[in-house]
Amino acid sequence: MKSTRRRFMAVSAVSVASLVTSKVAFAQPMLEESAPQAVALGYVEDAANVDTAKFAKYQKGQVCSNCQLYTAKDDKVGACSIFPGKLVAGPGWCNLWVKKAG
Repeated sequence: MKSTRRRFMAVSAVSVASLVTSKVAFAQPMLEESAPQAVALGYVEDAANVDTAKFAKYQKGQVCSNCQLYTAKDDKVGACSIFPGKLVAGPGWCNLWVKKAG
């Protein structure tokens, strides 16, 4: 097959597009409770483990999956705008919990 400039441009465009979309395909790592920002905000993977002496704001029933900042459709694990690039546990909690509108 003979190489042409048109073919080169087409292959280049497809290659660049696949590189850009491949970044989205990689799974994001889970937020660890020991991460500095998680510690500062009292993040726990299970809301039943919230230190209520330290975080008196916590009320039973508040979990990441019903927080306004939680952006996933899955109640088990999802993204949170407070922790970019990390996934949080749906049954988790942090001190920035805000009731989901609606």
